[in-house]
Amino acid sequence: MQQIKNFINGEFVIGSANKFFDKRSPVNNQVIAQIAEASQADVDAAVKAAHTALNGEWGKMTVDQRVEMLYAVANEITRRFEDFVAAEMADTGQPNHVMRHVFIPRGAANFKVFADVVKNVAAESFTMATPDGRGAVNYAVRNPKGVVGVISPWNAPFMLMTWKVGPALACGNTVVVKPSEETPMTSALLGEVMNAVGMPKGVFNVVNGFGPDSAGEFLTHHPMVDAITFTGETRTGTAIMKAAAEGMRDISFELGGKNAGVVFADANFDDAVNGIFRSVFLNSGQVCLGTERVYVERPIFDKFVAALKAKAEAVKYGRPEDHGSDYGPLISAEHKQKVMSYYKKAVDEGATVVTGGGVPDMPDDLKDGHWIQPTIWTGLPETASVVQEEIFGPCCHIRPFDTDEEVIKLANDTQYGLSTTIWTTNLARAHTVAAKIDVGITWVNSWFLRDLRTAFGGSKQSGIGREGGVHSLEFYTETRNICIKL
Repeated sequence: MQQIKNFINGEFVIGSANKFFDKRSPVNNQVIAQIAEASQADVDAAVKAAHTALNGEWGKMTVDQRVEMLYAVANEITRRFEDFVAAEMADTGQPNHVMRHVFIPRGAANFKVFADVVKNVAAESFTMATPDGRGAVNYAVRNPKGVVGVISPWNAPFMLMTWKVGPALACGNTVVVKPSEETPMTSALLGEVMNAVGMPKGVFNVVNGFGPDSAGEFLTHHPMVDAITFTGETRTGTAIMKAAAEGMRDISFELGGKNAGVVFADANFDDAVNGIFRSVFLNSGQVCLGTERVYVERPIFDKFVAALKAKAEAVKYGRPEDHGSDYGPLISAEHKQKVMSYYKKAVDEGATVVTGGGVPDMPDDLKDGHWIQPTIWTGLPETASVVQEEIFGPCCHIRPFDTDEEVIKLANDTQYGLSTTIWTTNLARAHTVAAKIDVGITWVNSWFLRDLRTAFGGSKQSGIGREGGVHSLEFYTETRNICIKL
């Protein structure tokens, strides 16, 4: 049985509690690894190691030296590409092509992109007049924030963990990562990479465990953690925000979403169907940026629903390593139970089930996995639970609309504001509608198309702060002004 240990100060350790928990495969619910749970003393050791590293070799490195180190990390990830693909498939159960073409390459890219940003983006400077006529010069310097606590999710674990670790290290910080208890494998592999490239001890640390009364709570409450970055559900973000208030620690959160997709009658029909299908069902619907509410202009509504139904019913279930499969299970039995409860709610509230709504028939060796059918509903009011509440599963409700003003109001009728995707060939309409939907990220005639230099984050209850490009520098550094009187 594989053991996944904590990674503290450059060493893999079981921890002082000598306590393990099971990691089960989403594919068949079999135990595939034992995960060492970090105690409060282990988290304290990780934070102190990170703090010591700030004043050691890592803190003395120049920007060019840090950039060289991060490029080495990215190159070593690429060299061990197959190991990362296998680990992520084992953790999530998602198809090989998703790991190979999206999640693992993006994980490596996160180190190179932010290394380039730190090296090439200048800080501000100003000259000013003074009463004596001599003037003054102001310039900014960026200093690392310190020890950054990274709380990463299970739905795209490597990509979203490195999205935080990459810029944090590029800016000169040290990190303590608490991966999801559901997906710890690639964080451990990254510890091996750090040692292989000679990363100084204490710069990158990993503590495994759960949230309340476990590694997550111990990390977010630790007084020597200077900033906390988190991706996950809004309720957990609220708890972390309360913890961060002690000591006025900075936070950056990407939280829940109930994202809308808007399809106008003038859209390229096939592109819109393919784009909405991907935004609803990629990663079995377990994507923060995914679409759970679809609004289709009435002239093409019936045709669109039929086309999306056909694609949903054509998915191929299977093990992630089977290259013919394109659809995986949910992450856990607990999450499957949650999503299935919403499938029942939809019917109870009067939905028309276009397709899905249950569990697929699977071979005997997979029947205990967390499989669930892609599901489409119509006919519900906007007040229905499955239209208002984040489900985080492979499902969507589709509703017709008649005017631009109507669909803008419908898209904004949510407590969340993470993302939206709009499909139209009318350029003026695209600009106008995009500007009026209250989200952090809008895609037009695309979805999940990410330039890592752009701002990333949500509005309303979908998050606080922005990361990406120079926006990451603003979170992961303290900008200090120096004024020189001439």
